[in-house]
Order: sequence, then C-alpha cells, then structure tokens
Amino acid sequence: MVLGRRAAHSHVHDRRRADEVGGCERDEPFLQAVEQGQAAARALGHRSVQPHHVTAGGRATTPLASIPVLRVRWLGRVRFGDALAVQRALHSGRGGDDHLLLMEHPHVFTLGVRGRPEDVLVDPAAVGAEVVRADRGGQVTYHGPGQLVGYPIVSVPGGPGAVPAHMAVIEQVVIDALADLGLGGCGRLDRPGHEGVWVDPEGQRPRKVCAVGARVTRGRSMHGFALNVAPDLTMFEHIVPCGLPDAAVTSLRAEGIDVPMQTVVDALVRRAGVRWAPDGLFERQDVAWRVAPQDLAPFSRGAGPGSPVRPDQHGRTSEPVRLLGRLAEAGVEAGAAVPLAEPKPDWLRPRVHHGPEVLAMRRRVREFDLVTVCEEAGCPNLSECWAEGTATFMVLGGRCTRACGFCLVDTSRPGPPDPGEPDRVAEAVARAGISHAVVTMVARDDLADGGAAHVAATVAAIRRRNPASAVEVLISDLKGDAAALEVVATARPEVWNHNVETVPRLQRAVRPQASYARSLAVLARGRAAGLTTKTSIILGMGEEEHEVLGVLADLAALGVDIVTLGQYLRPTSTHLPVARWWHPGDFQRLKVAGEALGIAHVEASPLTRSSHHAGQAAAALSTRVAIIAP
Repeated sequence: MVLGRRAAHSHVHDRRRADEVGGCERDEPFLQAVEQGQAAARALGHRSVQPHHVTAGGRATTPLASIPVLRVRWLGRVRFGDALAVQRALHSGRGGDDHLLLMEHPHVFTLGVRGRPEDVLVDPAAVGAEVVRADRGGQVTYHGPGQLVGYPIVSVPGGPGAVPAHMAVIEQVVIDALADLGLGGCGRLDRPGHEGVWVDPEGQRPRKVCAVGARVTRGRSMHGFALNVAPDLTMFEHIVPCGLPDAAVTSLRAEGIDVPMQTVVDALVRRAGVRWAPDGLFERQDVAWRVAPQDLAPFSRGAGPGSPVRPDQHGRTSEPVRLLGRLAEAGVEAGAAVPLAEPKPDWLRPRVHHGPEVLAMRRRVREFDLVTVCEEAGCPNLSECWAEGTATFMVLGGRCTRACGFCLVDTSRPGPPDPGEPDRVAEAVARAGISHAVVTMVARDDLADGGAAHVAATVAAIRRRNPASAVEVLISDLKGDAAALEVVATARPEVWNHNVETVPRLQRAVRPQASYARSLAVLARGRAAGLTTKTSIILGMGEEEHEVLGVLADLAALGVDIVTLGQYLRPTSTHLPVARWWHPGDFQRLKVAGEALGIAHVEASPLTRSSHHAGQAAAALSTRVAIIAP
C-alpha cells in the first residue's frame, strides 16, 4: 500500500538552493549520516541547518536555521482551546519557521481583549456553543462549521504599526483568494473598528465576509482570520459581531459562490504562499478531508481482533484495507503492501531473553494484579526490558474505549477504576528497583475526566513509595479536556508523553477517535506546564518520508524534547496491513534530520517503541542539555 505521486496536499515547494552542511570536525560515519539527513530535508523543502554544538559522541546538539519554511497544515475540525494551545506553543517555541494553521471550529463565540459578555445575546449552551476568552484584539465573533479559520504564526516586522500592517496583509491574502474564487469587488471599509474583508465595501450595503484579528509580540503573530464559506449565518444573530450592531454578515454561498471547503483552502494557500513564502519554500500537509467507514481497518470498525499474524506474516490479507478516503484519488496502489507470506527482515527479529529476571518480573506483575502494555500490546521488546528489570505499567484496566487500527489492546466496555491500583504499581516499582517508572493508560472516554485523576494518583503513589524514582506518564489525549490535562500536569511527572502516532494524512484512518491537532495540543499543554515532553511516530502504515520530516518539524517547533520512531508490526489480520519495511538506515537518517531540526533527542530504530529505553532517553536528554548549557 504505497501512496502515489498524486498526493497533492502532502507536498513541498522549494525553488531555492539550501546551504550545505559545514562546521566542526566529525568522524566520517557521523558526517555521512548528517549529510544524508540534511540532504533528505533539503530535497523535501525543509530548512537546512548547520550543527554547531557537538557532544563527545560526535552528535549535533544545537541547530542553526538558515532558511525558514512556511509550514501549512489543514487540520480539519478543531476545538478553539486546542488551536489556541498549539498557537501559543508555536509562537513561543524554538525554530525559525513560519506556520499557517487552517481549520474549522465547532460552534464557539470568542471574546477579544475588548469583547464584552453582553455582546453574546443568548445562552451559548442553548445554541450548542461555548464562550472562550481570547488574547487577540477586537471584540466578539463567531466560529463554526462551514467557516475557514486561519492562524498565521509568522515573523512580523516590528514598529508601532506592526499589528495594523500585519492585519492588512491578512486581509489582502483573503481578498486575492476571494477574487480567484470568483468573488470580486471585496475590500476594506475605511471606518474605525471595521477591520476585516467586506463585500461591496463602497456600495450601499457592505457585507462582512471575513473577520480579522491579530496579536503581535516579540516579532511573531498569533490569531488571524475567519472566512465565511458556508456557515449557518443565523449564528451571527446571537452576537453583536465585532461590536458592530448594524453590520451585515455574509458568506461565499450567500454571495452565489458555492464551492467546497477544500477548493477555498487551496485558493487561500496559493495566495498565502505568495505572501509568506516569497522565495517559494513552503510545505503543506492535510488531514483527511473525508473518511468513510470502509476506509478504516476492520478492527477500528468493531470487528474485534482477527487471527494472530505469525512472525513471518505481516502483510496484506485477502481483505485489503484502504488507509483513508482519499487514497484512491491520491494514487494508492493497494496491491503494493507487503505480501502476507513475505518474511520479516532480519533486523526486525528481536533477541529473546528467558532468564530469571524475566520470570521474576512476570511473577511480580501477577502478584500485584497489574497490567503491562508490554503484554497487552504485544511489544517485541518485552523480554529485553523485563530482563533489565523494567516494565511499562498500564493503569485503568486492560480494555480501551477506542479502536486504533494498529493497536492490539482489547477494545470493549471497561470496568470501574481500581482505587488500589496506584499503590500496587508503586510497590511493584519499589520491589523491582525501577529508577525510571513508565505509567501508561488505556483511553477511558467513559470517565468524566478520561482517567486523569487515577493517573495523577499513580504518580503520587510512586513518589511516596519511591522518592528517588523518576516517573514518565504516557497518556491518552483525555478527550482534549484542559482541566483533566491540568490534573495530570499538576502531579509533575518528569516526562509528559503523548503519541501523535502517524502523519496528518493518515490520522483518521489509523486512529479514528483521535486527531493530529488534539495531540499537538496535548504536547503543547505539557510544554506550557514546564514538563519534559515526548512523543512517538510509527512507520510503515503508508506514510512517506517527507511527511515524517514535516511532523518532526512540527514537533520541533512546539518544543517537544524527545521523539521515538519505530517500525509498525501488524498484530492480527484485522489490523492495518504493513505498507513497507523501513530500513535501519532510514531510521538513522530520520534521527539525524529530527535532531537537526531542533529536537533534543530522537530515538529511532526498527524495534524502538514509545517506552523502550525510556530511562536512557531521559538521561540522554539531561546530558545533552547540560553540555549545551552556558
């Protein structure tokens, strides 16, 4: 299952030659790896970097950006709070790239710095909306389905008129895109407080089609525009739009331009590229525009686990699975998946240990009636980790409320949380002498807080029983609930781990109850809480290398500290097929590229898993930070 070259919305434009790698002395193998990673980044439009801090082991620690890239992301439908968390992280994060986040929001009324609650004329809950205070300029506006919202996080020239000048640029991008779509005659109203884009601004009945509001600090922008494509215009009757009681509001559809959202996004991106990537260097990735049930793995459709796949069978069965709804039009060759009978490569055969340490860990897990992700997810590194006296404890039971297409964990109705589990996990950590304890969880969408309080209680119990042990939590997205995420953050785990799993294009097919934007927001909230952040990407489900590089760039821009990359192994016949085997050299190249982009530590190999060598990865991060500290 290989993505063809017609994947029009996961691509890179590059019309410039990037700088070559240079700098200090390195040994030849390292230099070759750096050159390969940098060459991959340059060829796909990612900014070239020049390592200028090197550890004793010869690895780059601090990158120096030479060419900024405009990274465009269509993220689908995203809650306003999640979008705000990602914006803030990108605005304050490391790296010199610019970003344009495009999305729709569920129904929400947002209040700017001059917004007044009385300008919301109804009980928001009565119309299915929420009210959120935003740190942008302006007053009150509405966001909802059918409205294209764009957030440019870009560098803005300083000066007293920086904000009005930036808003004028946004307005012009929208005006030009509307003209391309056939809606001419749009412009600005020359009246105080009437920012945005208007239809027939010089006529007798000007109508607002796009709201614009921005904030600029430290030379970087936040917030942006909301273009009415085909929203429910009656929602604007519930507010005083932008504090203008007599302002008329319209949409493309109301003006006779009835086009799909994807067409509007394409037009907007073309104009944004001209304005914010004048040198032609920008990269775009989209989440799926449409995912039908038949596009999901049978497991994700509720078929349950199929027959186990033998170690030499990890390919397509007689029931092929499309990865997502756009695969057919993207040129996917379904028959190009790894054949079922093809043996695994030698590098995917783990060394199995059967020593007394493994048996001791198994007895300990059974004694304390605990669940480990090592067993539940069929991890190939189980015997290695258990031989080293460590395990990843999975709390809240062994049944998950979600059905990701790659995961072996049972999906069914879970039981209530076990209040004694946190103390039993803490005791098991003490008995095993674990210095870096990893606690993961099943998704518990049946619980009001998603299981946050139980995870926090487990962290606290480990701390009480093992004051010297570090704790890493690998959490679900907790349904994006900011209050629930705050509960876990307040427990102050040493590492805040949440997995993005795959590239934007494959998100909905691979994990239909999650989203790329929400996962970025979870990582952003961990970063904002001052925690070490970590995530994982699984390779081999249909992604392409340039898409992986784009995700690494997103993670670097958010300020994520640790990233793991490993090969997907199909657990049963109803799970997603293996699209390809990534070679060990591919993983090394991605490691170099990720660290060059600014991620402090990338752990990458075919058998790497999210919690594999977790303690070593955290220690490597601490060592690296100490080396580059002034």
